[in-house]
Amino acid sequence: MVGLILLGVLVLAVGGCACVVWAERGGPRWVRGVATVMLAAGKLVRRPDKNRRRRLQRSGDDGD
Repeated sequence: MVGLILLGVLVLAVGGCACVVWAERGGPRWVRGVATVMLAAGKLVRRPDKNRRRRLQRSGDDGD
């Protein structure tokens, strides 16, 4: 069951990447919409990691 869920997530991710590439080349409106959603989701996923790295850098600077 878990394997099917992971396979579904993989298919969605690959499909989203394909839509981003297709949208760059001037695809239809629905492709540009999917690409926009995928790029926004990527930014949301990266944001917490960036904030965590900033906190770690600040805490490392306090010891010097």
